Amino acid sequence: MKAIIFAAGLGTRIQSVSQGNPKALVEINKQTLLRLAIEYLYRNGVEQLIVNVHHRADLMKAYIGNQKWPINVEISDESDLLLDTAGGLIKVKPFFNGESDFVAYNVDILTDLDLKAMYNKHCEDKNLATLAVRERSTSRYFLQNERNQIKGWENAQTGERIAPSGVDLKRVAFSGIHIMSTKIFDFLPQNPMPLSITKSYIELAKDQNIGSFLHPDGYWFDVGKPETYAEAEQFLRNR
Repeated sequence: MKAIIFAAGLGTRIQSVSQGNPKALVEINKQTLLRLAIEYLYRNGVEQLIVNVHHRADLMKAYIGNQKWPINVEISDESDLLLDTAGGLIKVKPFFNGESDFVAYNVDILTDLDLKAMYNKHCEDKNLATLAVRERSTSRYFLQNERNQIKGWENAQTGERIAPSGVDLKRVAFSGIHIMSTKIFDFLPQNPMPLSITKSYIELAKDQNIGSFLHPDGYWFDVGKPETYAEAEQFLRNR
């Protein structure tokens, strides 16, 4: 299986830790977030991956090129224009030629989620995309029905809500890990442009199966914020 690691973000939330360097190169217990992500994906069956870069792309490309990796790592350079998640996917579409499904992984996620179990569920439900979710407090939620199909989205802070009326939906928090069918490219624009995968999912959910995979056990951290970075570092040090 192949994967993309989303590592092109500006990392504005964690600048006090990153000191202006790419978020992917922030270290936890002397390991960069990028290395931790790559090694996690390798342990879970990924054989090739591509990393998108934007902020300080020169540092990212030098780091990736100078490291020894357990699998082949390629680079998608978004130096000229940050494309967001869906736009970043469109740019690397040729990388996934010949694949039926692939993984997308946010570089600031640390977890022991069973990716193989998630993949099996994705295939069993015949989803166009499957999103890892947890029941936790956050500011933005996906909304799913009783069959664990994503049908909407809600911003708990602003009250903004995109969802069909008259349908009972449950809030779930996205964990920053997706498994997608390569058929998703049939529903996205042909040319790369700044585009959010979240907005794409909500539009696609009207007619396509966008499912969820609940992983209530084990650990999960979004280390894109200083407070959760410190928590994750302490947790991993004590394991």
